[in-house]
Amino acid sequence: MAQVEATTERIIAADPETVFDTLADYENTRAKLLPGHFSEYEVREGGDGEGTLVHWRLQATSKRVRDCLLEVTEPNDGRLVEKDRNSSMVTTWTVTPAGEGSSKAVVTTVWDGAGGIGGFFERTFAPKGLARIYDEVLARLAKETEKGGAA
Repeated sequence: MAQVEATTERIIAADPETVFDTLADYENTRAKLLPGHFSEYEVREGGDGEGTLVHWRLQATSKRVRDCLLEVTEPNDGRLVEKDRNSSMVTTWTVTPAGEGSSKAVVTTVWDGAGGIGGFFERTFAPKGLARIYDEVLARLAKETEKGGAA
């Protein structure tokens, strides 16, 4: 099995602490950032960064739905890692400074892909599709933090 990776990034006109805190707020804010590809959102433990256990269903395509139960860790400043208990999928959010009052938010998801012809199609198309979904999440994150950052 080959590892599959999808990455997308965005410059956000808000300070890194605000952006990171918004991402790490699973209890109040994260659900608002998720587009229609996500459903059945539920915080099961914690709710703020490290120690959070969150569930959602991710419908990447009309046929592909993942039931995700994610353990959240913060291995270092500016980094949030969501590890799926139901699969090999790991999503890492990294927020770094990008000039005065701005941040660079990067989201990378990796997982063990299927073998054979199905795996070929997964490695070819899944990263682009997932990147589009996470680009929408980052756009919502920018909208959420930039309005708050102006106050």
